[in-house]
Amino acid sequence: MKEKLTASQMISLSFMLFAIFFGAGNMIFPPALGQQAGDKYLWGIMGFVATDVGISLLGIMAVVRVGSTLEDLAGRIGPRFSVGFSLLIYLMLGPLFAMPRTGAVSFELAMLPFLGALPVSPGMGSLLFSLAFFGCSIFLSLNPSKVVDIVGKVLTPILLLAIGALTVASILHPLGAIVPTTGPYAEIPFFKGLVEGYLALDGFASLIFAGIVINSMKGYGITDKKLLQKNTFWVGLIASAALALVYVALGYIGASCSSLPLFENGGQLLTMGARQLFGPYGQMILGLAVLFACLTTSIGLTTSFAEYFHKAFPRFTYRQVVVAVNLFSFAVSNVGLSTMIYYTLPVLVTLYPAVVVMIVLSYFHDAFGGRKPVYLCGMGFALAVGGISGLESLKITLGPITALAKMLPFYDLGVGWILPAIAGCLLGLLIPAKQEG
Repeated sequence: MKEKLTASQMISLSFMLFAIFFGAGNMIFPPALGQQAGDKYLWGIMGFVATDVGISLLGIMAVVRVGSTLEDLAGRIGPRFSVGFSLLIYLMLGPLFAMPRTGAVSFELAMLPFLGALPVSPGMGSLLFSLAFFGCSIFLSLNPSKVVDIVGKVLTPILLLAIGALTVASILHPLGAIVPTTGPYAEIPFFKGLVEGYLALDGFASLIFAGIVINSMKGYGITDKKLLQKNTFWVGLIASAALALVYVALGYIGASCSSLPLFENGGQLLTMGARQLFGPYGQMILGLAVLFACLTTSIGLTTSFAEYFHKAFPRFTYRQVVVAVNLFSFAVSNVGLSTMIYYTLPVLVTLYPAVVVMIVLSYFHDAFGGRKPVYLCGMGFALAVGGISGLESLKITLGPITALAKMLPFYDLGVGWILPAIAGCLLGLLIPAKQEG
């Protein structure tokens, strides 16, 4: 039994974890945040990092503390809850939201700008591109034992080089000026960035990506629980530091454009920046970075979903699930990026608070005796407030219920669920032990 990873193994695992976390959303949200935040971009990025990176690291460690999978963590609340909750998270991060988004975003940023030179329509181009994209995802995911080498040693360095080239060039040749901001980022930049961190989906993803890291370490000979926790912490910390540095760099690129008219999204901003900084090769560099960011995330999501689904439903082989989930994602990705984002945001705003509560409570599990009512009431109250916020993002209000929710402290900051969640946990403590079960 090994006690620690070699330097090469540590770097490979850290790069792999960074790469599967760093999808297209991670690349386009920080620049957009930076442009809107202007001179307050560092505060905004700090909020983004706190939600995205901070919760992700807590999620990974929460899983390794109790076992090796999301089901182990959710199982503390109950077997039925574990099945339902785990299936919901895997579906969100698999075929329903995250995987199709990797295909749609990579097409819009890596392929769409070049379609003018090709004799195909955008619709046909999307079909052909996404077919090739998810075909590569299938091929690489059918060899899960090679994921560490493929992602950690090949794809991630290429991705980091592309991002590094854009960042260094933007520092040497500024795209514009960093100017004072107005609106929410002028008043509450940290909290505004905190809410933006929801969009990257990494808080959810950490609960399933933890299994990839743990299984990879077991393959390297690390099997003792305490050693797994120790090595997982260092791998997670290195990956988290890399993510934070990249977010600061991308945020700077956006902030340097704060004197320019506001772009519709971070993808358009990066496209303009790449074109201005590198001329005709700019979009090619950006497309390469986005393509690999999306592909590595798709590989991580595919392997995790297939392993979970095969374990839950043994009649379906790992290979069958890999093919099926990618074909379904291929179909969904062609409905359009805007449509997916429109329906994804309210779901994230609704569920994210409950997931955060479960992760945080897991660290105090022994302190409150693992009482199920504490989990259920705390998560339930957070879910209720998150649901009201999610409906608001769809321009749907519930009359007096929404008005009452808006009276909650910090609701306007996007974290109005915190005090209700605490109240729910306290209520759970008051429920007699005989009513548990």
